[in-house]
Amino acid sequence: MEFLLTAFPQGCLVCRENGRAVAFITTVKYERSGWVGNLIVRKEWRGRGVGSELLVRGIAALVAAGTGTVWLTASGSGRPIYERLGFSAIDTVVRWQGRGTFSQGNEMAQVEEISAMDAVGWGEARVSLLRAVSRRGPAFLLPDGFLVCQQGEDAVQLGPWGCNNPVSAAALLGRAVVPSVNGVRMFLDVPERNRAARALLDSNGFTPASSTTLMYLGEAPAYAPERIYALASMGSMG
Repeated sequence: MEFLLTAFPQGCLVCRENGRAVAFITTVKYERSGWVGNLIVRKEWRGRGVGSELLVRGIAALVAAGTGTVWLTASGSGRPIYERLGFSAIDTVVRWQGRGTFSQGNEMAQVEEISAMDAVGWGEARVSLLRAVSRRGPAFLLPDGFLVCQQGEDAVQLGPWGCNNPVSAAALLGRAVVPSVNGVRMFLDVPERNRAARALLDSNGFTPASSTTLMYLGEAPAYAPERIYALASMGSMG
């Protein structure tokens, strides 16, 4: 939340009733793309159009800032709403989970270097995002790939994770994680169209747990899912 509020405050909006927050939305912008995430409405306020109004205003903030492509991930119930606004499905994001131990990694390389590899998958540099997530845990780097581990209170998120080929992806995972049923809980959000990622995770004891639909609005993105092995987060940041 700190990153989102700092990176794009004009797109982080709250609806209040008598000073009490009843709904909020966060958005974030990179070069020519932006993400909509964390659209949350209190249960008793749902169905009144508050969420739709926040969504429209969040998208408007991104467009006003020069965004050409707006991304989001949608639940099954949310997808029809986004389709009515003009969003198109481009992929499915699957959350995989497992357990294991991970090493401390190497010193973080220059963020710009990692950003160049990340841009192959997403079509643009996302330096602000990579700088923020690189502070949350160890990173592993090869000449043609990288993997960042984000440490939470009770779990570790693998990602962002970008790689040019399955061999290097396997090497990065092997350096970062040792599967163990008694290890810490791990999870990662993976484009379904990356079949190599699915095979790699399956062979290392990870299992799919849930999924959302990856959608975009506006300019067709230079999206290369075979280079994306895990997102930085599901929905909020890409």
